[in-house]
Amino acid sequence: MAKLVIEKDTVTGTRIEKIWTKDFILICLANFFVFLGFQMTLPTLPLFVEALGGRDQLIGLAVGIFTFSALLIRPFAGHALETKGRGIIYLSGLLIFFLSVASFSVTASILFLFVMRIVQGLGWGLSTTASGTIATDIIPGKRRGEGLGYYGLSGNLALAFGPSLGLILVEHVSFQSLFIICAIFGLLAFILSSFISFKKVEQKEKATLVGKWDFYEKSALKPSALAFFITVTFGGIASFLPLYTVQKGVEGIQTYFFIYAMALMVTRTFAGQLYDRKGHRAVFIPGTLLIFLAMLFLAWLPNSFILFIAAFLYGFGFGTIQPALQAWAVERSPKNRRGMANATFFSFFDLGVGFGAILFGQIGHWIGYASIYLAAALSILMSIGLYIFILRTEKINAVS
Repeated sequence: MAKLVIEKDTVTGTRIEKIWTKDFILICLANFFVFLGFQMTLPTLPLFVEALGGRDQLIGLAVGIFTFSALLIRPFAGHALETKGRGIIYLSGLLIFFLSVASFSVTASILFLFVMRIVQGLGWGLSTTASGTIATDIIPGKRRGEGLGYYGLSGNLALAFGPSLGLILVEHVSFQSLFIICAIFGLLAFILSSFISFKKVEQKEKATLVGKWDFYEKSALKPSALAFFITVTFGGIASFLPLYTVQKGVEGIQTYFFIYAMALMVTRTFAGQLYDRKGHRAVFIPGTLLIFLAMLFLAWLPNSFILFIAAFLYGFGFGTIQPALQAWAVERSPKNRRGMANATFFSFFDLGVGFGAILFGQIGHWIGYASIYLAAALSILMSIGLYIFILRTEKINAVS
């Protein structure tokens, strides 16, 4: 691991631990490139499935099968991070991601695409679980919310350009060329990551693991469950929004993803610090209400202006909540269980996206795309209800 570096707070003048070290910059750059390759495929894969002859259910399944594959590997990834080390898991995941995305360039059937989406999900699950854990190792504990917010910026930058870049490229080059470009970005992430000084797993830390089949962190379950209901909405947006806008005759889907990413980036500059100072109560309810409004606007969607408002609301809300929930999941876990806490959090994250994509594929087929976003709004209301229940339970336990 990188040595501890001290800097002065520009506001108070007090000495604080530095976030922007060499290793932190490298993990952010690697995260940017792998997310860029992934985000470029996100809105274009549904178009590719459609070009191969697939219908709405298969489009949802193409997204869902990927996320469930990532979901299944994450508990094993979390356990391996604490026993085998960070580096080998992260680099292995990036290599699998690179090879699987490259294989899309030679895909001519939906069946083969589904098989390779499963493989891609394995690589994604390994690499993103490891990446979040590595970032957590590097970030000073007292600045974890702030640091994870900055780390999340790397993914947000990729989100700002990835979907739009993918949609623009697919209008000028073949799907095969697009997937080769996406794979190259995964390879760049692999190269950059090879220069990171990964934390070594101590033997005493291995010995404290509960057992071979211990694949979740109990302390991370509450924020992870909340993340599930929120990321369900993302399954509907990633899988069907490009097709929905075409059906409605609304232009600007590339701009939607750009505005969404810009709003995410703005929140990263303050949401993490707000969480560090005031906790999840200061960010969760405001963030979920913004997402709820965004879903209602998407269900309505009369024109491009409303599409762009929905993008801003969704990005601002999601960007406020996601780093707070991840920091909440990690900070309550023991030091040697951070990998498992991240695995638990992202497992629920993936489960939400995959469940949403498959469920919304059926809903969109049966009663139309607009109903997808009404169902997503209901999921947000359920997250708020669960959050209130968690607060009351913790208050009762504190009193008793």
